[in-house]
Parts: sequence; C-alpha cells; structure tokens
Amino acid sequence: MKNNNLKIIIAAAEVAPIAKVGGLADVVGALPKALAKLNLDARVIAPFYGVIDRKKYKIKLVKKNIKVGAEPVNLWQTILPGSTVPVYLIEHDNFSGQEIYGSALADEPSDLKKFTFFSQALLACLKAIDFKPDVIHLNDWHTAPVTEYLKTDPFFKTTKTLYTIHNLANQGATKTKNYMAEGILNSNLVNTVSPTYAKEILTKQYGAGLEKILAKRRKQLYGILNGIDTDYFNPQTDPFIKNKFSLKSLSDKTANKTELQTALGLPRDKNIALVGVVTRFVWQKGIELITDEFSKLNCQLVFLGTGEKKYEDALLALAKKFPKKFSVQLKFDERLAHRIYAASDLFLVPSRFEPCGLTQMIAMRYGAVPVVRLTGGLADTVNSQVGFTFKKFDSLEFYKTLERALNVYYKKPKLWRELITNGLEKDFSWNKSAKEYLQLYKKLTG
Repeated sequence: MKNNNLKIIIAAAEVAPIAKVGGLADVVGALPKALAKLNLDARVIAPFYGVIDRKKYKIKLVKKNIKVGAEPVNLWQTILPGSTVPVYLIEHDNFSGQEIYGSALADEPSDLKKFTFFSQALLACLKAIDFKPDVIHLNDWHTAPVTEYLKTDPFFKTTKTLYTIHNLANQGATKTKNYMAEGILNSNLVNTVSPTYAKEILTKQYGAGLEKILAKRRKQLYGILNGIDTDYFNPQTDPFIKNKFSLKSLSDKTANKTELQTALGLPRDKNIALVGVVTRFVWQKGIELITDEFSKLNCQLVFLGTGEKKYEDALLALAKKFPKKFSVQLKFDERLAHRIYAASDLFLVPSRFEPCGLTQMIAMRYGAVPVVRLTGGLADTVNSQVGFTFKKFDSLEFYKTLERALNVYYKKPKLWRELITNGLEKDFSWNKSAKEYLQLYKKLTG
C-alpha cells in the first residue's frame, strides 16, 4: 500500500493548540503534520470542548444529529494551524464544560463516562461522513474503548488499531474496568513514547500494575520517541520572546535572562546562572528533591506550573524563605514558559519516571543545558554531550549533579559552549519519528 493511500485517524482527548492540557496535546498537534509531509491522509478527531475558541479556529459544521445510540451529536471541522490537516470535533453536552478533564489524573467517574461516549461517538461520526480509516491511532485510555466497539461494527472490519501509551500511570480505572489495560490487550499494535520507557514498563518498578498485561504484548510493543514542533519552538522566530537568538547570537539570550529576572523580581544579574523548571507539580515529576539545601547553590531557580497543593506549598515556602534565589509562578502560561526556556542557562527535569518528556528537548532548542534523571525518554535524549544526568532518585545526588553543572558553567566556558551547541544542533523534529510511525502503520496494513 502506497503512503498516499493510507488513511489515518488520530483520536485523542486533546490536540494543541486547539484544546491543550499537557504533552499529549503537543504530540497530537504535531505528529499529523509530519505524517502529511509523508503523503498520508492523516486526520485528527477530538471532543468539541466548551473551552475551544470557535472563531479563532474558524470551525465549520460538517453534519448534524449523528446518532450515538439514542444520543445525537454534531460533527464540526477545522484545520490544524499551520497545516492542511483536518481536525474533526464532536459536539455533545458531555464535552460542553470549560475543563478538558475533571481531575488531575483524568480518571474520575465523569471523565470515564465522557471518554467512553467519545469513543463510541467518533466511530459513529466517521461512518456518518463515510470515512473508513486504514488505521485508527488511539492515544491513552480516553480512546481505549474504541478497540471494543470496532469489533462489533462491520463498517470497520478492515480497520486496524495502534494504541499509544503516553503515560501508563493514568489508566481510567474503576473497580470493574481498566481502560488502559483494555487498550493494551485489544489493539493490534501498542507503542509508547520512547524506547527506554517501552522497556521500563515491562518491569514492576515502572509497570504501574500492568507489567504482566504488557508482557503478553511484548512482541507487539514498540518505543518511538516523541518529537517537538520545531517551527513553534524556535528561538529565532518565537513571537513569545522579545530577543530572538541563535547559536551565533547567544548574547541576545542573555538579554532574555535579565529581562525575566526583572519581570519576576529576582536580582538582575547577567552573570548568575538562571535555572528553569516548567512542569506539573505532581508526584511523577520529583519536585520534592528540590529542598532548602538548593539555596546554597550559586544560581537562581524559576518554577512555572500547577499541580498538587503539597508541592505548590513547598515551592512557595522556598520562594518566601529565599526570595533572591527562588521564583515560583503557579499558573499555566504558554508565553511565560517560552520566556523561561529562552532565559534559562540550565533546565531541570528530576522525574521519578518520564515516558518521553518534551521540556528537556525544548530547553536544548533554546540553548538551556538540561540536568535530568536517567529514566524513560530523558535517558534517550540527554547524555554527557548535551547535559548532565543522575540515576538514583535522591535529593543529594540531584544536588551534586546540579552543582557539577554549575561548576562547568562558571569555570569551563568552552565546554559549556560545546554543550549548548550540541543541544541546539540536535534534531528533535517529528520527521524521524513520523517515519517510524509510518512503518508501524504499514506493518498493520500489510
């Protein structure tokens, strides 16, 4: 089957920039663009949330009153910004709220009902517009029920499924059902978002209780590293940053640093190392490894994100105690995130586990040197050529690694420049990963 004959539907709970909470949206917003460049007919389908801006995305009605059981839905369409990729949006009261998920882990009862309905509705909508995909590319537990519904519908008898695990910890679980497990067991092929994570999830430590189920699919389990949208994350053209820069104009990066220091109320000093953290403040991310002790290091630390109250409170306490060293911004702010990437000299990702991680790749793209724990996609993207790593999930080991990085920053400028150069020159675009996904689609369609 030629590439340009392959019809792919990418089904997901979120898609950037139209409806975004986290990294899943970034993947779903970028992968289909790269697939389109490979001449695939790639389309996206997602719920039409109340939070989506109808005018901004010029959303048009495709079909009204499509029956999903006894429930009618409307199907709308827009285009993925910066591409020709169609995005279908399913309108129903289940999705009309202002929130994409009802809880931090996105598996509370209202979410289970919402995404079970979405899984049914997306198949009904594809039938209604007579679009029969060769592959439905499912993403995380929200779309796992599709694998069951497909079996009973002759319209989709030749359609295959690829199930991508973005984060095994979020499972859509009830006492009687586990949607993540269902997706793993019932899909034709399974993949996750980095080669190392694909190996890790077969172990008890990282398997989140599903390691035995995954072991049954070992031969159908693949690891494909996520990319980032290198047009969107580009320090030479980024509309969110005042001072555009490249490897040839790193002094402009310094101007971003002093500007951010002023904006966040930190002492303005172009010579002090600025350390960035942009993340969700949750158990997975290892934020508790950063303690009072870190105030002794010769650097300023800037945190941006939201999450569990205990982690937010701990960070706020650090900022209150050491206002010249710590700045904590408890919000989701895309513009500020870009400004932090552009201003930071170092960037921290001390995760307990990390299926892929995009922030370390974005940081390198902006000339920030990553300091990460060796796990999942962090192990696949950061080595001694581009950054600093530590293995044990331990505050002291993390501290010593950051201390080592700062030592190079202050005392070995030539080596520091090499790290920045190597990071900036790494190709984190979707081009390579899209080709790997194409291979899986071809494997499915014979």
